[in-house]
Amino acid sequence: MRTYHNISRPDYTPEMITDLKADEVFVFGSNLAGMHGGGAARVALNKFGAVWGKGVGLQGRSYAIPTMQGGVETIQPYVDEFIIFAEEHPERFFYVTRIGCGIAGFRDEEIAPLFRRAVGLENVCLPESFVK
Repeated sequence: MRTYHNISRPDYTPEMITDLKADEVFVFGSNLAGMHGGGAARVALNKFGAVWGKGVGLQGRSYAIPTMQGGVETIQPYVDEFIIFAEEHPERFFYVTRIGCGIAGFRDEEIAPLFRRAVGLENVCLPESFVK
């Protein structure tokens, strides 16, 4: 466990997230069209304010990173954009789900390196498989 803003938080993103504290954001894999029909995107739509038709960025208490538009190299710019956003918003705590590792069909070892710069950020929680 770690402490951020005097609140105890897990070291790694939990497998299932069903609720968030006021300062927490659910980071999920999306498609550019914002068709949040399955997986973590559907959870974001139903529980955390994701907007149908918006495939990138902050939406309610969620943040979309597109993963369905091509290879890993097409995901990197969106991950970089997210990391900059997280750095600029230390008042928020971000739970990154295993983006790209469900419907998009990538493996953890393909996506994890994209988040290398986020490993040291105190307000970003990554899946254990991404960190290891």
